[in-house]
Amino acid sequence: MAAARCWRLVPRNRGLSLHTAAQVPDPDVVSAPVARYPPIVASMTAKSKAARQRRIERWQASVHAAESVDEKLRILTKMQFMKYVVYPQTFARNADRWYQAFTKTVFLSGLPPPPAAPAPAPALDLGSLREAACDALLQEHFYLRRQRRAPLYQERETVASPFLNQLVGALIGLLSPHNPALAAAALDYKSPVHFYWIRGEEIIPCGHRKGRVDSLRYQIDDKPHNQIRLSRQLPEFVPLDYSVPAEIPVINCKPDKLPLFRRQYENNIFIGTKTVDPCCYGHTQFHLLPDKLKRERLLKQNCADQIEVVFRANAIASLFAWTGAQAMYQGFWSEADVTQPFVSQGVITDGKYFSFFCYQLNTLALTAQADQNNPRKNICWGTHSKSLYETIEDNEVKGFNDDVLLQLVQLLLNKPKEEGKPQPLDN
Repeated sequence: MAAARCWRLVPRNRGLSLHTAAQVPDPDVVSAPVARYPPIVASMTAKSKAARQRRIERWQASVHAAESVDEKLRILTKMQFMKYVVYPQTFARNADRWYQAFTKTVFLSGLPPPPAAPAPAPALDLGSLREAACDALLQEHFYLRRQRRAPLYQERETVASPFLNQLVGALIGLLSPHNPALAAAALDYKSPVHFYWIRGEEIIPCGHRKGRVDSLRYQIDDKPHNQIRLSRQLPEFVPLDYSVPAEIPVINCKPDKLPLFRRQYENNIFIGTKTVDPCCYGHTQFHLLPDKLKRERLLKQNCADQIEVVFRANAIASLFAWTGAQAMYQGFWSEADVTQPFVSQGVITDGKYFSFFCYQLNTLALTAQADQNNPRKNICWGTHSKSLYETIEDNEVKGFNDDVLLQLVQLLLNKPKEEGKPQPLDN
């Protein structure tokens, strides 16, 4: 019979430990730990979340270290991915709500409140302003005898486009004595405006990157009919941290349902001029709606509720792109948010009906990480479209609306800040 074995546990000395190097011999003396090995970080090429976060931080550090605005814009736009192309003038139903979600913009009806201490109103010669507008209308609708009818879907480009050019030029010339900034401003004609930004994330559904988290990228390629640029910034309408009572629409569908389509081409951020141009701040944009979005066509399609949507969507997308590009020209971006609001104005017209908008950019932090604790919202004010005139018969403009003309004059008389050009972001 096998003898039973008995094991005796010998107590180890209390003064010794399995990890003697990590134990402090005297509790009164605390020595600083010395790092013996380099920190363990995620690989730059791994597929883990930590590796992706490290790549993002490395890219953000390179943007912060850029020495110039041109270098910063080059780093922000050099990587090309599939992105959604946002069209300001679109036929999509309820596109304004989608565009508010893409740009984190709140729409408020009416124009912004006047300043607390408004400047004295200048003595305007309303008769000369009305005469200039009527002459521009009669020049294109009566005096100019066109031998041929305008091509299909090009009537507004043939008639309304020259009228808008003459109207803007005439009003700037008449209002320059009351607003000296207009005399030194730059007036662009069909100059391209581009803006590229990131908003939200998605999980890739298929392909070799299936299951990974990727950012949603957007691009706006706009071409306003006319735009006025200044060397100084317009004053803010409301404070930077103004609490807006309205909420931004929440869209639970992907942008493909709007519909928006993805393309891959060069990312671009452009306000209509280069960064070295002193006139790098926006004043007012003028947009001419195409024939495919004319009011009569929408009424014929039983889409009367979409008439104002076309105006709002055009204003939100175009003014966000133009104002956002101005802020990025000053060195701001999603990880270095704006320190003062950027303001622009817009006029959307089809040649007869005019709608007026004011936009204030309060934030560029639109990425998923930067927008986690960001209470700021961009704000767009706008009016309903109103007719400038009723009809033109023979040599007379009937039913001319002075209120529309005065509202246009009010936008053009908005003067820039008196304290001068704000300082750009310091890297």
